[in-house]
Amino acid sequence: MLDGTAGKGLPVGFGFRPYRGDEDHGAMAAVRRGCAERDRVDAQSVVEGLPTAAEIAEASAKSEEPSKNQILVVCDGSVVGYSTIRWWQERDDTWLYLHRGYLLPEQRGQGIGSEMLSWAEERIRRLVEQHGTARTAVIGANAMTSEQDATALLRAAGYRRVFSLVELELGDLRQLPEPVDELPAGIRTGPIGTSHYRAAWRTVVDSYADSGFTQRWPFQDFVDTADPACWRAAWNGQDMVGVALCSIRRHDHTVGEVEELSIRADQRRLGIGRALLLDGLQSLREQGATTARLFTGTANPHRSYDLYESVGFRRQNEYVRYRKPLA
Repeated sequence: MLDGTAGKGLPVGFGFRPYRGDEDHGAMAAVRRGCAERDRVDAQSVVEGLPTAAEIAEASAKSEEPSKNQILVVCDGSVVGYSTIRWWQERDDTWLYLHRGYLLPEQRGQGIGSEMLSWAEERIRRLVEQHGTARTAVIGANAMTSEQDATALLRAAGYRRVFSLVELELGDLRQLPEPVDELPAGIRTGPIGTSHYRAAWRTVVDSYADSGFTQRWPFQDFVDTADPACWRAAWNGQDMVGVALCSIRRHDHTVGEVEELSIRADQRRLGIGRALLLDGLQSLREQGATTARLFTGTANPHRSYDLYESVGFRRQNEYVRYRKPLA
């Protein structure tokens, strides 16, 4: 059920309705495709590409109460836009309530985006009240730098930029450079087995110890999503000092992703990261991937761009996170 005031400011002929499940996934995917040219969407992005109806169905199934936390914008019975809300707790105990809206370009400029934004903010305030998280809750929203309409809407509504991610692509995995650096004495690399899971998880989690705006990652979540075929680690004796967690995209096996590359702070600048990265990329190629993607924070203090670009990655789009106080 939608609140009786939701969408009251929409133009004549437009309305909001709740998400209804399977019958909506094709229309939602069509909205995303309809936005692609105007917003310069990168279809192969691992951050936010062009999802299929099946991928939208999968994401909706993972969300809490999707019929209450997703709305569709309709005009004469046709879906022309939609908004979603999800939330999580970050490492510093902040509860982030993130909304994301999509509206066909031909329907923009009529105040519909503002109504979608108002619905999301009001729904988030109700969720915060239900969850009892008001002390640390903030409202968040995402927009690519290429999404000029969404960016302008968020800024006009009082949102401020807090960080951004940049996505990089290695266009041809057949062109990997050969490893040239010898590893330090005592360092060895190899695959990650189930007995190494906790050490690998801890290596990644510790690498984010000083990073803001990062989501909590319980060990069980790590185990539940483990896909170790292209995972590699480095050890100094029995101590794990770095990991490269790579995977093949489930919906497109030609695309590999470097999900994490984490090196223990006291082992950086020794060539371990480059060796692990190349090992992981080689594994992706052996598994059938022809290209690879990764994303990293633009404020990354470890100059990881230099490493990624040295093996052939090139920058694609930038993805900006905005925030607004709850009150």
